[in-house]
Amino acid sequence: MILAGPRGAGKYTLALMLTQTVNCLEPTETDGLPDFCGHCRNCTRIAEAADLEARVAEAVEAREALRDVDKRETRILIQPHPDVIIVPPDPPQLLIKLGQVRQAIHAAYYRPPNEARRAFTIFTSSAFMKEAENSLLKLLEEPPEHTSLILLTENPQELLPTIRSRASIHRLGALAPEELETLLAERRPELKPRDRALVARLSEGAVGRAVGFDLEAYLNSRQDALTILHTALREPDYTRLFHATEAYRAGAEGQEKTVALLRTLSSLLEDLLLLSAGTPELVRNLDLAQELDRMSRGLSIDWIDGAARALGKVQQGMRRNLLRSLSLDAMAVSLARD
Repeated sequence: MILAGPRGAGKYTLALMLTQTVNCLEPTETDGLPDFCGHCRNCTRIAEAADLEARVAEAVEAREALRDVDKRETRILIQPHPDVIIVPPDPPQLLIKLGQVRQAIHAAYYRPPNEARRAFTIFTSSAFMKEAENSLLKLLEEPPEHTSLILLTENPQELLPTIRSRASIHRLGALAPEELETLLAERRPELKPRDRALVARLSEGAVGRAVGFDLEAYLNSRQDALTILHTALREPDYTRLFHATEAYRAGAEGQEKTVALLRTLSSLLEDLLLLSAGTPELVRNLDLAQELDRMSRGLSIDWIDGAARALGKVQQGMRRNLLRSLSLDAMAVSLARD
């Protein structure tokens, strides 16, 4: 099964709920549909993986404590229950690697469920290394009867066509900004109305992203993203650019910061595209609408497309451990218009 939808739409939560429902020891019903109790042994253990970031951080910390020779061979897997395996992207490249898929294959074929009715393996991303994706395809071609595989993705097109053809695809739709604003008024009353409207747009209809949205961090990333755009579109101030990108260094913290910057820059490029297309009502960065409108004047669709491609190259470079600050500088300079 492939669960597709924007980041924060609830794909991972839904996958865990399905796993709990199938394996609940005291199943119930809600509105005539099967449901899980939430307090039996299977439900509580599976629920321990709900905070995926915390579980991955624990696994990474445990790996760092190993000897170097063992560290290189150890891949990140989360196993809250003997019959449930969760496969996140392996840091620092944040790709699902061959070793992770091999362990999932071994469990699927040689470890039938012991304490659950059905075993589950959940891949939390579609960012696979090529060898890992090909290996997963072999598993889908001859799937074991007692194991279910769930793949989570923001974009099913990232997966091989042969993988998509062997899975059922279910899409999680987005909520309207107005619905998210109402939800935020209840769940995050500390946000001012203007901030609620901004977060609702930036969350792209995803409840999980809206509720956990770090607006301050986003605004900090956006300031650096604007510096890159200003360098490309106006009289370049390379001193300001180099000062901004200097902070995007190696290490886990630097990687997280760079990912946030690239997502923010992507959001600004999408808004520029919407303005160029004559649909200002769809702009997400509401508080920058006037500034972005001025930026969009005279911009061609080809330039915006080229900027998006350059952004993609930086993302690919991160996976090859290229120097992040240098990659960002090179992108900004490459986009500069004559």
